[in-house]
Amino acid sequence: MSSEPKNAAHAAAVDLSQPSCAAAPNSASTAPLLPLPPHCIVAAFVARRKRFSVLLQHQGADLWVHSNNSGSMLGLCLPGAPVLASPASNPDRKLKYTQECVWLARRAVPELVENAHESGSYESGAHESGVHSPASGFWVGVNTSTPNRMLEAAFHARRLLFAQGYTTLVREAKRGQSRLDGLLTAPDLPPLWVECKNVTMVEDNAACFPDAASERGQKHLRELVDIVACGERAAMFYLVQRPDGECFAPADFIDPAYAALFYEALSAGVEMYPFRALVSPAGIDLGPMLPVRPQHP
Repeated sequence: MSSEPKNAAHAAAVDLSQPSCAAAPNSASTAPLLPLPPHCIVAAFVARRKRFSVLLQHQGADLWVHSNNSGSMLGLCLPGAPVLASPASNPDRKLKYTQECVWLARRAVPELVENAHESGSYESGAHESGVHSPASGFWVGVNTSTPNRMLEAAFHARRLLFAQGYTTLVREAKRGQSRLDGLLTAPDLPPLWVECKNVTMVEDNAACFPDAASERGQKHLRELVDIVACGERAAMFYLVQRPDGECFAPADFIDPAYAALFYEALSAGVEMYPFRALVSPAGIDLGPMLPVRPQHP
């Protein structure tokens, strides 16, 4: 029986209380590193206001949801596109849902595969797994807190080769007047400072960052260069939350200053780690690392 909604505006709640093992890359019984919570919804994109509020159409009614993405989300804010939103953990929050993923279609709507729970119980119209055919399109993760959470989850799961030997991870670590997303330490290793970025744009078969001019991003690169000059390790952790694109490159066509600083930092010894994320309504897992495209001569 097909579970594909007739249109995104009438898509019902997606019950993800038991994440589909189809989303896990290496094991039929392993959940993604960052499972999405139960009772997510899929609704249709209508408009974005001041970047942090998104208007959706859900079950025939307007629904405002929170977005933490300060970028342009270039190419993703398409009228009628399905949006996956998670329920707020704070029931008193004004906006009851947070935008997690956007469907980028090769067909109009995601093809959801309905798998019954062993108990046979469902919310009305709910779908569990959200598994879809790659030919029909794909989910793009737009929650900008995901890379920081992924860094921590992948570190504790020992899935980051560049962090081998490190024993402690501190989030939001302070250095001088700045804070960086992660600081890894170990008794016999130099401190490793990590800054995380979310990547949602692909151009010319390359996953690109940033999708809007970013003075803050330029500041982070300068900070990492200074860290290396002081004899410590510094790295960028780019999480590419979409399945297309065969390499990573700084977006010189959007922020040429950031692109120039990226390659200067790379030459100075800042480590660059662009990782593919495996995105589905079950959650987000860590995929393979992408190569960095060489600088144009």
